[in-house]
Amino acid sequence: MESREVPGNEVPTESKGDDNFAASLSDYLTRSERYDPPKKNQLISGKIAAITDREILIDLGAKSEGIVTGKEMEALPKDFRTTLEVGQEIYAYVITPEDKNGNVVLSLAKAINERDWRTAEELFQKQDAMESHIAGFNKGGVIVKIGRLRGFVPASQLSLTHQRMMGDESLPPEQRYQKLVGQKTYVKVIEIDRERNRLILSERAASKEARAAQKDKLLSEIDIGSIVEGEVSSVKDFGVFVDLGGADGMIHLSELSYQRVKHPSEVVREGDHVKVKVISVDKDSGRIGLSLKSLQTDPWSELDKRYRPGQLVEAEIIKIHPKHGAFARLKDDEAIEGLIPLSELSDKMITNPREVLKENQIVTLRVMRVEPEQKRIALSLKRVSWAEYADLDWQSELTTGTEIISSAE
Repeated sequence: MESREVPGNEVPTESKGDDNFAASLSDYLTRSERYDPPKKNQLISGKIAAITDREILIDLGAKSEGIVTGKEMEALPKDFRTTLEVGQEIYAYVITPEDKNGNVVLSLAKAINERDWRTAEELFQKQDAMESHIAGFNKGGVIVKIGRLRGFVPASQLSLTHQRMMGDESLPPEQRYQKLVGQKTYVKVIEIDRERNRLILSERAASKEARAAQKDKLLSEIDIGSIVEGEVSSVKDFGVFVDLGGADGMIHLSELSYQRVKHPSEVVREGDHVKVKVISVDKDSGRIGLSLKSLQTDPWSELDKRYRPGQLVEAEIIKIHPKHGAFARLKDDEAIEGLIPLSELSDKMITNPREVLKENQIVTLRVMRVEPEQKRIALSLKRVSWAEYADLDWQSELTTGTEIISSAE
């Protein structure tokens, strides 16, 4: 055999084919080391490789496959079964690591159930609130789902908002609870027992966190000028608080109506649903200012079309000011209040309006000035009988009479 010399400073190298073989062997050994055979009751992930009427084949990786049998397929909810497709990543529950044919037998239904129980347990351990919807009810409370698990919220654990929504307690439970179905809710897990299939939830326990999350979201989305709807949550002497679904906004007494309001209860009651306009937002303090009257027609906007200087009007004396005169509310426009200056109360010298007027008195007054933009109307008591207005009063009376006759015809 012919010998070959190898230079003293060179090391013999393997061929390219040897390199590929070594790399493949190394990769195989590494993957083999990483692969752990499935264990019974284990939740594993895989990719759907094939779907037939009798079984589902799932690729578990490392050249391992699992089978969901026809029996297990029947246990799947129909709406879930229709979503399955080849190539989809999915979780499966190991029933048998190896049957008589050497197959790993899997269950998707148990995987769904296991996944949902683990979610519920994690929520319970962390005491996190979860957003969901009320799916149904029974005699004692409502049903809220965590995944496909049915959690129970006893009536005593419902939020105050939902308790108010249920209404009259004399109604049958099914009528009261039916109003809540479909409503969004935040709940916490307060009791969990897998063996007894018991999952108890609470809205009340989650309400603080839920409202904080809802409030942050609302404040980030709401703008001045927005028209929003809410429920009156409380009525105070100074105004009204409205639950906007996560945060309370306030309607100040002055923003309830163009008419004079002594107490908010004259306009709204607790539990009323109202549409309001946002007039201020302070995102740092979380305060939202609302207005009910901004959505009403401004009675001052066309005041000059209804009243003119010299016209006679009927009004009620609502307030007497010793130094300035008296304030009167127009009988035909209760939102309009005008001032009768002290100098316009009488032809005689008086020092106090009470010498000629008293509160709640109905009087005839003459319009002196109309200023819609300034929301002012000046009135006079002493000029009602002045002769210089006789022609104007006669024409006004004649016009009114003609209108009455025409209307009667």
